[in-house]
Amino acid sequence: MSSQAQEAREALGARLRGFRKDAGFASGRAFAVATGWAESKVSRIENGKQNASEDDIRIWCERTQNQEHLGDLIATTRHIEELWMEWRRLFRDGAAPRQQKSLPVYAKTKVFRIWHPTVIWGTLQTAEYSAEVFKQVVQLYEIVNDDSDAAVTKRLERQQYLYNGNRIFNVLLAEQALYTTFGGPDVMKAQLDRLLAVMRLPRLSLGLIPRDARLAVWPGNSFSMFDDKLVLVETYSAELSVTQSKEIELYARAFALLKQSAVYGQPARALILSAVQHFDRER
Repeated sequence: MSSQAQEAREALGARLRGFRKDAGFASGRAFAVATGWAESKVSRIENGKQNASEDDIRIWCERTQNQEHLGDLIATTRHIEELWMEWRRLFRDGAAPRQQKSLPVYAKTKVFRIWHPTVIWGTLQTAEYSAEVFKQVVQLYEIVNDDSDAAVTKRLERQQYLYNGNRIFNVLLAEQALYTTFGGPDVMKAQLDRLLAVMRLPRLSLGLIPRDARLAVWPGNSFSMFDDKLVLVETYSAELSVTQSKEIELYARAFALLKQSAVYGQPARALILSAVQHFDRER
């Protein structure tokens, strides 16, 4: 969890601890008895080790006679959840709504900084490549509402921003992203052809970090920066939204350090063409 989310959770826990003590519950054990909870749950919430649900907040306010603070505390809980959003919750209604949610962010952004160490960035994907990616998403997160086709359509809508407006796209991929196989050689060759085509776009800077390049910083997780206002970081379990200025500055520095190891132009094209030859041999 990011320091911003953790700090918010700890601050909420401290506030709830104050409510508990002011209400005459001298210990977490006494409050646990009053609520029917485990004592460990009270301790974890108060110390910022566990998220408090909206129902937990309602019970806490009721037992401590602080109902007037209920709305504010629930808003705080929801904000913490937004900072660290589990994929299972994001995909509760399928994958397409998450893709739809990204469109307004793209529309407002002027400068993009994108880092993907193993996969082609979604906005540069072909429909076939994207469909294979979403097949894995559906399987991993056991999405009941398999709306892969709609998710692909929404993802491809983002490509309009490559051609419209004055947005600047700074995209970094590791060489491994050219070889991580989705759908077999034919799908991969078409995807690599797509990369060769978009490299000519005037507002897209596509850099590739060769597998033997010396790095000034470890690769880490993929992340997407939208101006200097938001960074989205993807892990297997959740999508982290970073909005605190100091943390955004750290990601900007990491991107600049990664960029030092990248190649552009003809050297980047050569890496892509080598990958094309690899998949030719795989056919």
